[in-house]
Order: sequence, then structure tokens, then C-alpha cells
Amino acid sequence: MTGGRDSDKRSGCGGGGLGLDRTIGDIPRERLSGALRRGAVKKHVAAIHVSGKLTLLQRRLSNVLLLNAYDTLTTQAVHRIDARTLCLMIGYNSNDMDTLKASLRGLAETVAEWDMLDEQGRQEWGVSSLLSYAKLKGGVCEYAYSPALAEKLHDPKVFALINLNIQRRFTSGHALALYENCYRFVRTGSTGWWPLDTFRRLMGVADSEYYEVFKHLNAKIIKPAVLEVNRTSNIIVTPETRKLGRTVTDIRFRIEENPHLAILDLDDGEGVRRSGTYERLRKMGTSDRLARQWIAEHGEVHVDGRLDYVAGQEGVRDPVRYLSAALKNGFGVAPEAPVADPEVSARARRLRRIQELVAARSPTQRDADKRLFLSRLSGAPRDDFEKHGWMSALNAPAILAFWEDLHPGVFDG
Repeated sequence: MTGGRDSDKRSGCGGGGLGLDRTIGDIPRERLSGALRRGAVKKHVAAIHVSGKLTLLQRRLSNVLLLNAYDTLTTQAVHRIDARTLCLMIGYNSNDMDTLKASLRGLAETVAEWDMLDEQGRQEWGVSSLLSYAKLKGGVCEYAYSPALAEKLHDPKVFALINLNIQRRFTSGHALALYENCYRFVRTGSTGWWPLDTFRRLMGVADSEYYEVFKHLNAKIIKPAVLEVNRTSNIIVTPETRKLGRTVTDIRFRIEENPHLAILDLDDGEGVRRSGTYERLRKMGTSDRLARQWIAEHGEVHVDGRLDYVAGQEGVRDPVRYLSAALKNGFGVAPEAPVADPEVSARARRLRRIQELVAARSPTQRDADKRLFLSRLSGAPRDDFEKHGWMSALNAPAILAFWEDLHPGVFDG
């Protein structure tokens, strides 16, 4: 791979401005193999444990590569995937191939170690690199696993089902590591007690003296990771600690399913596509992606109301564009004149800030935010939020508190 800038461009991941909110549903099905169409990967516990040292991009990459190879792990020595498809699935949106190369290099340099019982109850220990090799050539990523690791990955005794739509939601490698290590215990409701040394290894910070102090570990690793897992995944985790005297020695996580973020509802598009609102949008001429985005951003009730409004207008030449304006600006009402009241001006600034925060979120995150906020409402406040979304005047104080909790200090000044 020397002097291979041309090959880098051919296998590039950036064309078309790929975004981090891309999902498997956005990739043409004919470009995916049988394994990739499933959208989830059975991942061996040993692989999960060692991957704590990987970056977020490397963790995503390792899951996608394993999913792509899963059906032929033990029957095929070499596996291949179109580089552009690979980039779509991990949410990589850069033309800089050096980053992708570094991530592949990291997988080849990372050691997987397993220590488990075989069918006869005998202890088995083994070690292998996560990838035996990887290369990019002619727009294709080629890679392989060692035979011993491939056998373990293909015939695991314990599974963790990692949904690829969920993993793309994470912005922190520590949060994704916590999710992967907790999700396999969702049926038992608890991870069981981990010595802090084990937990630090799972989080990839075992080599840092700074995190040997529990106060630092809790503030910088545990609390942010728990917050992100609970906010963006299909489980809710609660940490508990055990002490010897005043020293924290062990940690475990209570686990329950997040009823507002069921695994099948996370941006795979299938649930939305079965709705009447989606069907109306598609008949109007709206693209699949835009239809799902509008429903996720505004809610079915709100979009239906705007659809009814557009349908009642005469002489509309471009209904999709007209609907877009209606969703953005309301029912054609002219903007209010500027007001001098400082309190009104401050409220208007806060509303604009909320709109900016919502716009900065991916469609999946917007949907999750709305589901989480709706779960706290009932009666008239819920109806008002479903109708007006984040601009709901009836819920204004709660909405400000919600976004302040997500982004502390966002409304200061």
C-alpha cells in the first residue's frame, strides 16, 4: 500500500457527504450480503471484553466487519466488503483514508484474550489479534481472522446482540463499551460484581494511574457513560458500588429495558414506514428519508395536520416544497413584529436556541429526545407537545429544563 493515493480515492468513504446519522436502512439492499441485512451481530464475550481499548470508530468497525463475515467465519479464510458500504455502516464521513487505515491497523494490533470453559468443563485460555490482516485495494476492504478466534466468534457460548443502529448513536467509546458489557446481562437484570480493576480494563483505562482513584473514574468515565447509555440506548443502567471500609472495591450495574427506546424502534425505519402518515407523505412525492425525518422531528399528529392544510390549498404546484414551508413556518402566518419587552425577547431567544439544538441532532436522536420527553407527560401537556413539539407553550418550563439537563449552561447569557 505504498504511494496509493489513487487507490485511496477509489475506496474512499466520503463521496456524497455521508453523515453520522446514516443507517443500514439507507443503504440499497442489493449492496448488502445476507449477514449484513440482519442489522445485528452475535458477538462473543471475549471479543467484547478486549475491545475496551478501542476507539469509538474502531468499535463500530469491529462490529460491522464481524457482521459481514459471520456467515462464513469458519468456512472462508478471507472476507471482503465494499469500502463505501463499510463507511456508510460505521457512519464515517471523511475523505481522509488515513483515519480508516489507522482504525484497521488498531484492530490488527489489538489482542483478544479469552478464558472460558469448554463443553467438558475444562478451562481454555487463548490469545489472538482481532484481525490477522486487513488491506484496502480497488475500493474493497479485505480482512481475515485467525482460525482460533474465528471459531470462538462463530460458536460463542454466550451472546451479546449488538444492534448496529444503536451503536451508531453513541458519541463516546466508553459509553459504547459500557453498553456492550451490560446488554448481554439484560435478561438477568445485573452484571454481577466486577472488581474495579476488571471494570477499568473493560473501559480501556486500566493503564491510567489517574483512573485508579475512584473519584476520577466516577466523574470522568462512569457518570458520563451511564448518562449516554440511558439517553440513547434500549437499556437503562444503574451503577452500584461495594466498599471495604471507605474504599470502593467493586461495581455492578442494574439493568432494565428502556420502554421508550425499544430495539426495534431505533431508526430502522420499518415501524415508521407502516404508518399512515408515512404513506401520505410518499404519495405526495416525498423521499423515504425525508418522510422519516419529518415524522421523527415533528411527530405524526403534527405532520398529519400540515398534510391536511396543504391538501386544502388550491393551485399548489410543488406540494412537497409547500409542506416543507408549512412544517418550518406554520400555516403561512407572517412572523410577528419585533417587540421591545425584554422578557418576551429573552423567551424568543430561548426558543431559537432550542430550535438550534434540535436541528443539530440526528433524526434518530430527535426521535429519542421526543420519546423521552413525552414519557414524562400526560393529559393536556402531552397533547399540546404532540401538537406543537418543542415550541409547546404549555410545556415551556419543562422543555427548558430538559435541554438544560442535556446541555448544562446552554441558555446562559
